[in-house]
Amino acid sequence: MFIQGDLQAVFDALYSVGAIDPVLNADWKEISNEMKARPDLYSQAMKIVNDCRGDKNQLVERLMSLDAQTVNFIAVEVAREFAEFTDRKDVH
Repeated sequence: MFIQGDLQAVFDALYSVGAIDPVLNADWKEISNEMKARPDLYSQAMKIVNDCRGDKNQLVERLMSLDAQTVNFIAVEVAREFAEFTDRKDVH
C-alpha cells in the first residue's frame, strides 16, 4: 500500500508535529522490521493518511492523535516514496 496524493503535504504535516527529526535519527531497519511485523498497523496508518486526501490541517490533526510508532511508520513510508520518486525521475 502506498500513500496516495501529495507526499509534500504529508511531509509538511509530519514536520509540523515534530516527527521528522526523531525518525531521521532512528534506526530505519528497526522501524522497517516493526512495519513488517505489524502489517495491520502499517495498513491502518496508510489508510489514515490517504483518507486525509492531502489536507495538511487534517493530516496534522490525525497525526497528533496517533501513537509514536504509527507516526514513525508514516514518516519512513514518506521518505521511501520520495526516494523512489526521485529515482524514477532521475532514470527518465
